[in-house]
Amino acid sequence: MISHASSHINLEKLSECQLIIGYTFHNVEILEKALTHTSCRLENNFSNERLEFLGDAVLGMIISDFLFKALPENTEGELTKIKSVVVSQSTLARVSAEAHMKDFLSVGRGLHESSFFPKSLLANVFEAIIAAIYLDGGIDAATHFTMRYLQKEIDTVCKNQHEKNYKSILQQYSQKEFGITPNYKVLQQVGPDHGKLFEVGVLLKASEYGKGWGKSKKEAEQVAAKETLKMLSQDLTEKDDTTLCI
Repeated sequence: MISHASSHINLEKLSECQLIIGYTFHNVEILEKALTHTSCRLENNFSNERLEFLGDAVLGMIISDFLFKALPENTEGELTKIKSVVVSQSTLARVSAEAHMKDFLSVGRGLHESSFFPKSLLANVFEAIIAAIYLDGGIDAATHFTMRYLQKEIDTVCKNQHEKNYKSILQQYSQKEFGITPNYKVLQQVGPDHGKLFEVGVLLKASEYGKGWGKSKKEAEQVAAKETLKMLSQDLTEKDDTTLCI
């Protein structure tokens, strides 16, 4: 059940939320604020926006600290790649949904009547809860909560149990450097229906960059993204001796 703007989250829901997240608050009001979306204008400035801001920084520090200590042989670039996947909006939104955090959210009427919550909202509430726990119980409590939900994600990335997310790395880089997101275009597909191969190209800044083949469009997109990152790294090296970690 999702609360909406007509009332604060009731104590029963707050108690249930604390059981789910595995932390009992000394000041339950800070949890209530973490679960209150800005669309729910209950009181002046009573929303999770500021907590989300703090939570993003605390999350980054917790994951960086863990990776630095747990992976002493990995380079800075490798640690950055792992972190980028672990703290990505998609990852945070997924773990937030798996923890049913949306069931405890207080939102405005428009969102309350919607059956779909955007990834950004789900990811933001996860960060806000991290900040709330940090303020209420300190860094150890925040770390315990964070690793409870993200340890598996770190292990998965480190053990290469899924494909490296070159698309995510490319998207973050292109948004930061160029203010745009890359587009992927299927250039050709060959073979029978039961064994098709796809070639995909990356379009960036109105130019065609890397290309890649794969047994699925997603696989081909990953290969194309990886090749694009190599090309961008080469461009950077030629300009200012900087290397883009891929």
